[in-house]
Amino acid sequence: MIPFLSVYGHITIDQIVSVGKFPGINESVDVVSKKTSLGGTGANIAIAAARLGVPTALCGFVGPDFPPMYMKEMEDSGLIVDEVVAVPDYETSQAMVINDPDLRQKVIFYQGPQGFASSLGRDLLGNAKLSRKVHFCTGEPKWYIHLLEVLQKEACDVATDPSQEVYRLWSAENIRRAMELTDALFCNNYEAKVIEERLGLGSVFDLDEPLIVRTDGANGAKAKVDGEMVDVPVVKGRGAVDATGCGDSFRAGFYSGLYHGYSAKDSLVLAAAVSSFVIEKVGALTNTPSWEDVEERAKPYLEGRTCWSPSPARPAPGSHRCPRSCAAAGTRWWTRTSTSARTACWGSGTPSATPTKWTWVG
Repeated sequence: MIPFLSVYGHITIDQIVSVGKFPGINESVDVVSKKTSLGGTGANIAIAAARLGVPTALCGFVGPDFPPMYMKEMEDSGLIVDEVVAVPDYETSQAMVINDPDLRQKVIFYQGPQGFASSLGRDLLGNAKLSRKVHFCTGEPKWYIHLLEVLQKEACDVATDPSQEVYRLWSAENIRRAMELTDALFCNNYEAKVIEERLGLGSVFDLDEPLIVRTDGANGAKAKVDGEMVDVPVVKGRGAVDATGCGDSFRAGFYSGLYHGYSAKDSLVLAAAVSSFVIEKVGALTNTPSWEDVEERAKPYLEGRTCWSPSPARPAPGSHRCPRSCAAAGTRWWTRTSTSARTACWGSGTPSATPTKWTWVG
C-alpha cells in the first residue's frame, strides 16, 4: 500500500490517571482511575488516521520491551508499520498523564529511542518519499531537521508540529530552520506563545507558511489557510471525560478530510468533529469514530458550504435540499465523497452515481 500520509513521532506506552487534585511537594494523593494504553503523538495521529480510512505509515522507534499486543493493535488499524523499528539500547517511550477534575494535565515523560534518533543511524524515509503528506510531531529536532532537508527534494507537503517539546527541545534556531523547510505549522495556544517569544513574533500567524493551525482547547481553533484567517468551531459531543490525544486526533481528522476530498477549511471542521469523539472516553485511541460518524456530527457546522441529499437515491441537479440553491447559483458541478471512493466529479446533468453526500464546488 502506498501511504497518503506518513507520521513521525513518539510511540509510547501511556499510563493515564485521574486525581481529585494535583499533589503538592512531598504530598500523596489517591488515584481515582487508571488506564494503560498505546499512545504517543506519532502513534495517536497515525492510528486514528488509518482507522478513518487514510493509507498511513508510522515512522519511529520503540524498544525491545514494546508489547506485542500494541504492535497488533497498530497492524489491525490498517497502519503501515514497516518503518516502526525496535532498537536494543532504549526502552520504549513512556508517559504518565495525570488529569485533575477540570481535565488539566501534568505529564511525566520518558523519551525512549525517538528522543535520540540521530544516534541510531536510521533515516526511515522510504514511506515519506512516497506520501502526499508528511507530519513531524514529537522527537529529536536534530534528526527531524536532517529528514526535512532530505524531503525538500520530494513532492510531498510537510508539516512541523513540535507539540509540548517546543518548551524544552526546540531552540529558536531549530524552529526557524524547520519553518524554512516545511509547508505547515501545527501548535496549540500555549505552544504558540513559546514560538512567538523565541522568534520575536507578534503572532504565529505572522509566519509565512501556506497553512498554520493553532488549537485553542475549549475555544476551538484558528488557522491561516493560504493567507486567509479561519475560525474553527468547537463541535459538540456527548461530554468531556479525558482530553488526552484530542490534539492528535484533530490532526488525524484534518488529514482524513483532505484524503476524502474536502477542502482544507472543511477538513479543519471535520478535525474538530473527530476530537469531539475522542474526548468522550479515557485514552487517545479508545473512541476513534468511523468516518461516517464524523461526517454526520460535522454536518451542521458545514452547512452553507455542503449540500446533503435527503436520501441515498440519486438526485437530479437542483432537486436535493440545501441551505442555499446550488442550481440557482448557476452551476451543476458536483463532487462525491465517501469512505469507499476518492473524490470524483461530474459535469452538468444528472449525477452518474448513487451518493451519500453531494458538495457544491462551483
